Amino acid sequence: MIDARLKTLRVLATTGTIAATADLTGYSASAVSAQIRELQRALNMKLVVRDGRGVRLTATGRHLVTGIDAIMSQWEQLRAESMQAGGQLPANLGLGGFSTAAAHLLAPLVSSLRVTHPQLSVHVMEAQPQRCLELLLAERIDVAVIVASHIEAQPADAERFEQTPLLDDPLDVILPSSHPLAARDSVTLEELAGDDWITDVHGSVYRSLFTAAFTMIGATPRVVHEAVEWETMVAFIGAGMGVGLVPRLASLWQAENVTRLRITGRAKPARRIVAVARKGSMSSPVIRQSLEVLQNNARIILAERLAEEHKSEDELALIENDYQHTSE
Repeated sequence: MIDARLKTLRVLATTGTIAATADLTGYSASAVSAQIRELQRALNMKLVVRDGRGVRLTATGRHLVTGIDAIMSQWEQLRAESMQAGGQLPANLGLGGFSTAAAHLLAPLVSSLRVTHPQLSVHVMEAQPQRCLELLLAERIDVAVIVASHIEAQPADAERFEQTPLLDDPLDVILPSSHPLAARDSVTLEELAGDDWITDVHGSVYRSLFTAAFTMIGATPRVVHEAVEWETMVAFIGAGMGVGLVPRLASLWQAENVTRLRITGRAKPARRIVAVARKGSMSSPVIRQSLEVLQNNARIILAERLAEEHKSEDELALIENDYQHTSE
């Protein structure tokens, strides 16, 4: 067994605070502090130092954590392969994902696992991508569905986790139903460059996607409002406060006074959705099966989205042909 104090140090290296580490590991804050003190004494090493309200690892601590990462990957693989050799399954499986992924990908996975492994206890946690990575590290969950850019932003995470691509989820434009372009089937970002925009806060994945899309067309959008939740943004748009982007997976159920349009042209922003598991754990039959189910469901969703795209493109082509015919 891996010393629990080493696991705690590993989580602390990611969170930077005793409180956040306690939240993730399930220990009390005083227990986390005690574990770190005991580990330092046992190893005769200075592993952490105070840094404002948090802590940071010393060079010694960082080097140790890098080694722990490698050991944990080996342990995950050994544990999974040992259970497989004996035909055993884990008693529990934890899944995590952001809201739309939880609804469209994780919920069907749980239904599938109930049929194939009725004895398996599955629990799902809806959480933002960064939180999902932290929950994976703390072994609170075993598979997470996240936006790829979250794991790509942290080089250390690439060494701790393995990714399985699922789908590219395009972003659509949401307009007030009274907007002059709302009757269209599609729109380019160039046509909306002068509008008031509503988007996520600085530093978020969606703000980065938003900025990158407009950079591609050489425009600087005018952001007048910020909203963290899709429901909030859609409500703002329905009130005529501006326009915004929303992933195609996100539902607009019961949204009032808004119209959803596909984006065409040079800049067509999309978020890449991946499944993530701890490195070494992919040898687990249950995790492998979970990833296969997620990939299969993602293919179905992607096929539906492509069918919608082709249908809209065909309808647009018919409209253009009718327009040309009428003009002649």
